Amino acid sequence: MKKILVIGSMVVDMIINVDHLPTTKADIHISSQTASMGGCAYNVSDTIRNYGTPNILFSPVGSGIYGDFVRSGLRKKGLISPIPPVDMDNGCCYCFVEESGERTFVSYHGAEYLIQSEWLEEIDVEEVHSVYICGLEIEETTGENIVKWLEKHPHLPVFFAPGPRIMRIDDALLQRIYGLNPIMHLNDDEIKEYFASDDVKTSMEKMYDMTGNTVIVTLGGDGAVWFDGTGHFHADAVKVDNVADTIGAGDSHIGAVMAELYNGSTMQQAIENANKVAAAVVQVKGALLTQEEFDAVMA
Repeated sequence: MKKILVIGSMVVDMIINVDHLPTTKADIHISSQTASMGGCAYNVSDTIRNYGTPNILFSPVGSGIYGDFVRSGLRKKGLISPIPPVDMDNGCCYCFVEESGERTFVSYHGAEYLIQSEWLEEIDVEEVHSVYICGLEIEETTGENIVKWLEKHPHLPVFFAPGPRIMRIDDALLQRIYGLNPIMHLNDDEIKEYFASDDVKTSMEKMYDMTGNTVIVTLGGDGAVWFDGTGHFHADAVKVDNVADTIGAGDSHIGAVMAELYNGSTMQQAIENANKVAAAVVQVKGALLTQEEFDAVMA
């Protein structure tokens, strides 16, 4: 059975709750802090796994206290990284969450973002159904390794969630990714900033002209829209009673879209259900739903 290949990072999310972000020279107290498994690839993979959909979490694990935490988290899930252990510190992400639930990330990058060519060559391409990639890994010095590998296998469907890093990735490398005809997944702020436009519809059309494939844009409380070359479509948001934090909302959304499409859903069905999953994620602390929480959403 073919599997979704999820390329990217696993980190420790240090979730720090504060009334508001500090300013220079400020002295504030936090209300709580929690350590959790995180990283875009881990969050995406966890959502796909909740669907029971086969996937390969292709993420290096480094050393140090954060690497030990990640390995322990993987063991609890019965998972093993297919990449050999890396003799370099694993990183973490400090997630400052304000009372509104909005999050601000301060990241320490380590081994988890540096994907080596020799690791990619060990992948059995015949096993791969589709591929997820993230802007964080592409932006790194080893990002070209991922692009080169994908260019060797142009038949593989690619889902690209560049995030806000789309503004920092070398344009020549971005153009090579667009040449792979990826399905793009961004939020409205990201695509508007990229095209220096307040018009999401026009921006999606421009992105489609670059990639020749569907462009998905999440709109927070307004749901999500997409453009597939034939028209613009919309899926309503799911009502959220209380926002705990927005950590992992985008990751869970694209993970759900990929799992839904793998399992035969239409794009409309996939995005409607992805909106449900993302709405559930913002109502819990951190990026992850338990299997029970996920099953309740999909019931």
